[in-house]
Amino acid sequence: MEKQLQLAIFDLDGVIVDTAKYHFLAWKRLADELGIHFTERDNERLKGVSRMRSLEIILEIGGKQKTAAEKQELANRKNTWYVEYIMQMDASEILPGVLPFLQELKDNNIKIALGSASKNAPTILNRLGIAAFFDAIVDGNLVTKAKPDPEVFTLGAELLGIAPEAAVVFEDAQAGIEAALRAGMKAIGVGSPGILQNAHHVIPGFESFDLAQMLKVPGL
Repeated sequence: MEKQLQLAIFDLDGVIVDTAKYHFLAWKRLADELGIHFTERDNERLKGVSRMRSLEIILEIGGKQKTAAEKQELANRKNTWYVEYIMQMDASEILPGVLPFLQELKDNNIKIALGSASKNAPTILNRLGIAAFFDAIVDGNLVTKAKPDPEVFTLGAELLGIAPEAAVVFEDAQAGIEAALRAGMKAIGVGSPGILQNAHHVIPGFESFDLAQMLKVPGL
């Protein structure tokens, strides 16, 4: 069974590290400047969504119109603040169980890839000290289509020369689960079974999850 599985692809935010709090702080700061009331509940709508679409949702919440140039400036401003926040990150922010699981995959010669919409993914991996675990990093700088389009995952498999059916994806957002399924890959949700209903399997996190358990998931 281990031969059948050749690649594990991880989303970043909410799977490896919780950067959602930093996104929220940066978006909240921007919304406040624009006079828009933006709450943590509103922030849930931005999960797994591209930067520009996130901005559009916030503008919709506030009932505000902006030109394309203004939107770009606002998105850049938010990203500058976000980068300031994540540059303070360190290995202590890696979610529980992730590091030993990555090591176990590496020890068993299973390739590891990142599939994230974040354009700051390489920066975050370096801050966490785990970039060396990844055989391929596919982020928002390499893809043009947002999840649930499968591009971010299919490109990861292509870069490593591995067939989609030999890959499993770890995702915390429904759009990401859908993208994995569209790519022809197995999907393991990280979070709530009630939200990630289409996943092949759902785990609350990596604290009590290992390779042996993963290989018991039907089809792996």
